[in-house]
Amino acid sequence: MDSPEIGTQSSTVDAWTRALAGRNGSPGGGAGSGVMLAIAAALMSMVAGYSEHDDGNDVAVIGELHARALSLRETALRLADEDSTASAAFGAAYNLEKGPARDAAVRQASTDAARASSVLGRHASEAIDDLEWLALRGNPALIADVVVALGALRAAITGARTNVSFDLAAVSRAGEPPKQVRAENPRVWDSVREFDEARDRIDAIMAAVDDRAAPTDHE
Repeated sequence: MDSPEIGTQSSTVDAWTRALAGRNGSPGGGAGSGVMLAIAAALMSMVAGYSEHDDGNDVAVIGELHARALSLRETALRLADEDSTASAAFGAAYNLEKGPARDAAVRQASTDAARASSVLGRHASEAIDDLEWLALRGNPALIADVVVALGALRAAITGARTNVSFDLAAVSRAGEPPKQVRAENPRVWDSVREFDEARDRIDAIMAAVDDRAAPTDHE
């Protein structure tokens, strides 16, 4: 049975994705973005671990990168669970009887959800530098894993970007003019553009290493 209280750290992958497949919306797409970020971080950690003793790599630099990846995995799962809680509040607001109280609840829930997605997206964007480092200087035997991590990171950022945009629009639909939404949430509003730029950067990194990750010449 689906449970609105299911969490990433207390559930199997099977149980969590079964809950995601349900109709209660908690977890939802935002939580899925958090899990994608956790996958990216876990792969970063793995590649870093295999890169620590490669010739030419600074042991201190790779150690710090490794530690950041481990911390990011934990943060991503926490953010995924927090998004599930926000999704539940979002659904509860929409289930209220139409009127001023419902509009106020929707505005608050939508604002909270947008802020949560913005935080997740910023954590994901901050990981691009480390993944680029691994793509250029990490263990070359694991370049395919780096590209998978880049794909997961891109998915997390795309999810965050879309959810921020959608949730801010929901605030406007609930009666708050767009200019007011932007004035009250300038950093969240600006994150949509920032996440677009982050996706473009990931695409450029993936294109730059594609000949190593997926060579077409098998002779």
